[in-house]
Amino acid sequence: AGIDSMPPFMYGSHYSTAAGVVCYFLLRLHPFSQLHRQLQSGHFDVADRLFASIPRTWEMNTGPSAAEVKELTPEFYCNPAFLRNTNNYKLGVTQDGERVDDVILPPWANGSPEKFVEVMRLALESDICSDMLPDWIDLVFGRKQQGPEAIAADNVFFYLTYY
Repeated sequence: AGIDSMPPFMYGSHYSTAAGVVCYFLLRLHPFSQLHRQLQSGHFDVADRLFASIPRTWEMNTGPSAAEVKELTPEFYCNPAFLRNTNNYKLGVTQDGERVDDVILPPWANGSPEKFVEVMRLALESDICSDMLPDWIDLVFGRKQQGPEAIAADNVFFYLTYY
């Protein structure tokens, strides 16, 4: 069984890898900071791989490469604390020389984690999200999760990510 027998896929990782995604987004909060360090041999990951910027994370997940697939955690809609480094963790310095600290927010948040969470919650509760919810359920839990409908919906992940 070689590479020719591998089923085709669009995404090499799955969006619901709980430990990875949760620790990625919530690394500034206890107990997730401790869990993150446990997954990284007692240290925070390399600064360039840490959650440091909403715009950068958006680009990584929606850009042309589609290399990242991350599901947002509930904190995006209710808890601005995950965006602040109130515990003053030493998260390192990126290759570009930028110190990782509080999460960089999109311009429309005006530097306010509270504003960011408020707008995210309003978007989640909007009519357009309510109208799209059945489609999301089909993609994540339903008939478009695998098979021909998943292929038609561009929703096919690497075969080893499925149970």
